[in-house]
Amino acid sequence: METRKRRHIDVCLDGDVEYHGVTTGFERYRLPYNALTQTSLGRIDLSCEFLGKTLAAPVLIGAMTGGAELSGTINRNLATAAHRLGVGMMLGSQRIMFDNDAAADSFAVRDVAPDALLIGNVGLAQLTADVVPALHRVLDRVGADALAVHTNPLQEAMQHEGDTDFSGSLARLREVTGSLGYPVLLKEVGHGIGAAAAAELVDCRLAAVDVAGAGGTSWARVEQLVRYGEIRHPALGDWGIPTARALLEVRRTLPDVPVVASGGIRTGMDAAKALAMGADVVAVARPLLKPAIDSADAATDWLRRFIDELRICLHGCGAATLTSLRRRGVEEV
Repeated sequence: METRKRRHIDVCLDGDVEYHGVTTGFERYRLPYNALTQTSLGRIDLSCEFLGKTLAAPVLIGAMTGGAELSGTINRNLATAAHRLGVGMMLGSQRIMFDNDAAADSFAVRDVAPDALLIGNVGLAQLTADVVPALHRVLDRVGADALAVHTNPLQEAMQHEGDTDFSGSLARLREVTGSLGYPVLLKEVGHGIGAAAAAELVDCRLAAVDVAGAGGTSWARVEQLVRYGEIRHPALGDWGIPTARALLEVRRTLPDVPVVASGGIRTGMDAAKALAMGADVVAVARPLLKPAIDSADAATDWLRRFIDELRICLHGCGAATLTSLRRRGVEEV
């Protein structure tokens, strides 16, 4: 598993892993511009509450990696950036920690991010009542505030010896969310949660849903490159629900559940549109991978530019707060 985790990093750095025929859909919407804004750029308030923590900006570092030696460097640099800027961070899948105690070192970031919102991670396919004691152990070990459960049937189907039996997983999710004792966030990995899936979650005690839509990194492409060294199934690599559509469908279906918009969020303008369309926070992953390998300063600089652009977007449309931004909404192009 450690070798596969390292291959994921290498392929995401250098491989052709972006969607080819699918976009996020945010290009179909425009943030309204107000030439007579009555805001002061320096006083724009981006702060928000999410999963019981106050964030300085509505931004999460998306789940990326863990288990490999390089993963430790990446995670510590990302966590340092999260601490400096007051944003949250999702860890990569902690499944490897269940059976490999040494792998815990690659997830150990609390010392560099003592106050940051830190979200642990496990796959829905591995989520059972029997695994709850191990989950508590690995979440406690990293000092997590919450748990992200990732559902990824397409990715697993493309993976060599992937977990392909998702039967009964929804019932297990309901059971574990009610008994775990940690806030649970459900997320995709980049192929989208839409209306059909969201409708199954109406009676599930979730703390949030991350739509993780299509238009950014395709994990069906990543896994094909890791497994075959080439794309053998391009149609599967371009399969998913565009992020903007997934966001609107989940928000409409689950109006009272906090929503994370991720999947191809690349700019502060993307983030502003997503927030105006109903997201509570946004998450960014792959654009931070190379900076995180370079240094904590590089990761911090990338995130700071992203947040600065988001702040300018609020200023330019006349919104002093995130609540005001959501009232303004977006315009269809």
